[in-house]
Amino acid sequence: MTIATSIANAPDLSADDYLVLGLATCFIKEDGEVHAVQIVEPMPSSALETIIKGIPTSYEQAIATTIGAVLEGETPRLPAEFPATTQFCDDFAFRAIAAARTYKARPVAQAHIPMGTVRADFNFSTDRKRVLNSQRIIRTEDNVKQHEYTHKVL
Repeated sequence: MTIATSIANAPDLSADDYLVLGLATCFIKEDGEVHAVQIVEPMPSSALETIIKGIPTSYEQAIATTIGAVLEGETPRLPAEFPATTQFCDDFAFRAIAAARTYKARPVAQAHIPMGTVRADFNFSTDRKRVLNSQRIIRTEDNVKQHEYTHKVL
């Protein structure tokens, strides 16, 4: 009999709990140029169910695994199915725990990708680029001009 060990920051999860990791193509903007990078991200059940329906996505493929296979304490481990140059997303451990909880709450979502398999039939598109280091700069000129009588009762 095997004993399922719990995750340090999530006593409600065990190392055998289901988790989906997605391989996303994102972009980083440097010196006015945009460079593609591959990022591994935990996918919550709602995101997976939406992507399965065929919406365009930056995810090339996804793998179903366990949280214990990809997290050793707070240290992420890259699955062998992903390229060695793949980078982990920010707050990977936190997001992995949160995503695993979504599959525990909605176990029917686990049927989309059986444990240990890879799915790559998504509607992959980079038309809308996910720029990771973009900054929004709000200027006074961006404000909407209103007529002086907009808030007056006439």
